[in-house]
Amino acid sequence: MTTPAEPAAEAPAGDPGETRVALVVMAAGSATRMGLGVNKVLLPLAGRPMLCWSLATASRLPHVTRVVVVAAARDEHDVRAVLERELPALDIQVVTGGATRHASEWHALRSLAPEIRGGAFEVLVVHDAARPLASAPVFEDVIAAAARYGGAIPVRPQHGLVTADGAQLPSGQDLVTVQTPQAFRAAPLLSAYEQADRSGFTGTDTASSFERYTDLPVRCVVAPAENIKVTVPADVRLAEALLVDQRRYPARGSPTTPVTR
Repeated sequence: MTTPAEPAAEAPAGDPGETRVALVVMAAGSATRMGLGVNKVLLPLAGRPMLCWSLATASRLPHVTRVVVVAAARDEHDVRAVLERELPALDIQVVTGGATRHASEWHALRSLAPEIRGGAFEVLVVHDAARPLASAPVFEDVIAAAARYGGAIPVRPQHGLVTADGAQLPSGQDLVTVQTPQAFRAAPLLSAYEQADRSGFTGTDTASSFERYTDLPVRCVVAPAENIKVTVPADVRLAEALLVDQRRYPARGSPTTPVTR
């Protein structure tokens, strides 16, 4: 997905303060492009299921007080089993997804609506489980920007793009790819999805509904190149190489041994 770039300089860098945060991890996709007949987020990646990497990263942030995983009905049993086995110390709610991404997000928001209305947390973060390399600073940056402005999305500049007929886009027409995690003030986000439900609107991502039904700005935060999305089998090999190279977590089964090549 591409969108005209907004200035990212105004977004604060990694200071979410005392903001209380709910995390929603989207794991309800069909993963048909993997061609394996199984949800890719359940596949092993550098020694642990893909689903668990970003969950482990974000759950370590002290201001994340609520965690929800959205899973397809066909995968719920397997997702629960993976979470109980791999992240037994975390209190994670599993919510059944819908027919579209928007519907899945709406299911998650409805499950959190009483807590949002009660002020249990100020910011809600939506993240794709298929982006297992999302770092703690990325989560912190979008949380801080959402708390300050209303909404925040991580982006990567895309240079040297061409049109369908091969023409070079003008250099002044800067485009970015939009990633996750995306963060928003929780109460306005819930209100936006309630309005979308009443009007029959289906958004392409969380930000599209937020922008359509609120007056709050959505700021861009520059994301690192490593925040890739695993879509095809080659992406699995790249993600594993990046995880090993960064030595981001101990090897599975050993809490003290760093990951090595």
